[in-house]
Amino acid sequence: MFYGEYSHSIDSKGRTIVPSRLREALGDRFMITKGMDGCLMAYDMTAWEEFAAKLKELPTMTNKNARQFARHFGGSAVELECDSQGRVLIPANLRSFAGMSKDAVFLGLGDRIEIWSKERYETDATSEDMDEIAAALEAVGISI
Repeated sequence: MFYGEYSHSIDSKGRTIVPSRLREALGDRFMITKGMDGCLMAYDMTAWEEFAAKLKELPTMTNKNARQFARHFGGSAVELECDSQGRVLIPANLRSFAGMSKDAVFLGLGDRIEIWSKERYETDATSEDMDEIAAALEAVGISI
């Protein structure tokens, strides 16, 4: 399971350090792909296999939304491995998608890790009004 928020810089080659606590849970190899809201998502191999199995079940031959969904997540997925210093090279196309150039924010969210550009995370992924969000989720049957 992945938890916590961590920040690391991205070097000129597109490498960043995967936080050690997250790296331990990810294992030697892991998958990274485009996420929602302009972030990237990383999965350990077991969680990725479960997600990929769900993608495979989509009716991609007959449903345009299913094709687009599968392309977004499956088509951009790449297997990564940390080097001896705990760094990974995030591919240029994924860095571009996520708007990453200088700093990255890693968020452990249970079964996956979201990776954000620091600027986008601070602008788009945080909210000051958790009461409003909690009320909206409660309206659809989700409460804590």
